[in-house]
Amino acid sequence: MIGRNGIRIIYGDEPGQMVKELLEAIKPEAEIKKDTLIGIKPNLVVAKPSDSGATTSPEIVAGIIEYLKSRGRSNIVIMEGSWVGDRTSEAFRVCGYEDLSREYCVPLIDLQKDRSRTYETDGMRINVCDHVLKVGYLINVPVMKGHCQTKLTCALKNMKGCIPDSEKRRFHTMGLHKPIAYLNKIIKQDLIIVDGMNGDLNFEEGGNPVRMNRIFAGKDPVLTDAYAAYLMGFSVDEIPYIGIAERIGVGTADLENADIVELNSDTLNRETGTAGSNRINVSRGTTPDIMQGSMPSGRVRQLAAHIVEDCACSACYGSLIHALERLREKDMLNRLEEKLYIGQGFRGRRLNAPGIGSCTSGFDRYVKGCPPKARDIVEYLEGMISAT
Repeated sequence: MIGRNGIRIIYGDEPGQMVKELLEAIKPEAEIKKDTLIGIKPNLVVAKPSDSGATTSPEIVAGIIEYLKSRGRSNIVIMEGSWVGDRTSEAFRVCGYEDLSREYCVPLIDLQKDRSRTYETDGMRINVCDHVLKVGYLINVPVMKGHCQTKLTCALKNMKGCIPDSEKRRFHTMGLHKPIAYLNKIIKQDLIIVDGMNGDLNFEEGGNPVRMNRIFAGKDPVLTDAYAAYLMGFSVDEIPYIGIAERIGVGTADLENADIVELNSDTLNRETGTAGSNRINVSRGTTPDIMQGSMPSGRVRQLAAHIVEDCACSACYGSLIHALERLREKDMLNRLEEKLYIGQGFRGRRLNAPGIGSCTSGFDRYVKGCPPKARDIVEYLEGMISAT
C-alpha cells in the first residue's frame, strides 16, 4: 500500500508492463471492494495520439484494467470530457480508447453528454458531471505536461475534464487557478497514476513531446502536482493552484517530508551499460528515444543545441530539456555560455565542464541525481549563469 504522503516512481519504455508493476507495489485492490464502481479518468483533452505529448497513453490505461481485473475488480468505466471545441467521442477514437473499450469490455462515458449538478464548497459553486461522483473509486491518469496558461497540468487540473463545457468556459473567466483548486475539494481522487512517458514541453495540446520514460503514482493530488512541478523545473510558487489547493485543505505540497520511492532505481544502477557503449538499460531506454516517434519539434531541437550527449537515458535527458525551457522562459538561456554534458559515455571521465547527472560525477562541476530533477538543474544553471 501507499500512504497519503507517498509517491512511487517506475522508469521504463513499456508503459503497460510498468504500470502493472507499479500497481503491484501499491496494491490498490486492498481498499476496493469487489463490487465497487471504479472510474478511470485519463487526459484526452484533444483528439491526438499519446505520442503527440497531449494525451494519456492507452497502454497505461490497459495495464490498469488488466491489473484490476486480475484482482477481481471488474466494475470499471472510463470517463472523460475533452476541451471545448473538441468532441470526446473523436478523442476516444483517435487516442485508441474505442479499441481498448471493445477489448476489455469497459464502457466509455462521454462527460460532455452527461448531466451535471451544482456543488458548493467554501462559498464557491461548481457544476460537476453526475457520473464522476457516482463512482466509488476514482483513478486519475493525467499526463505530466506543460500548459500555456497554468504552466503545468497534471493531477489537479485533469479534473477539469469532469465538468460541463459551460463550466469550463466559466473557469477561464475566473482565472483557472482558484476554481481548479476548489474543484478538487469536491472531487476526491483515490489514486493518481501519472503518465510521465512523453508529455509536452509547454503546451497542453501537444506538439513538443519530451520523452521522460517514467510513470509515478500518489494519493494526494497536491503532493503529486508539487512533485510534477519539481520534475519539470518549476517551483510550487510558480503554479498558483497548487498553493491554493493546499491552503483549502485538498492536500499538502510538502515534498521534504514525503515518502518518495523509485521502485527500480537500484536495478537500473546495477544494470547500466559501460561507459561509451550503446548498451543502455532497457528500463530507461536510450537518449535517441527522445528523438523517436514523431519528429522532435523545433523548440526541442533548439534546446538540444546546448547539450553534448553520449548514451544518456531518456529520464535524465528529458529533465535537462525541461530545465533549459525554464531558463528560456526566464530569458536566461541566451546567457548560457558553456555546453552541458550528459550521458553514460562520460562515466569515469574528468572534464572541467558542467555535467548533468551522476554519470558525470568525475567532472569538476556536475548536478547530482540519477536522474536529476529539472528543478535542481535549473537552480544549478541559474547559479552558474549569475556567476559569469
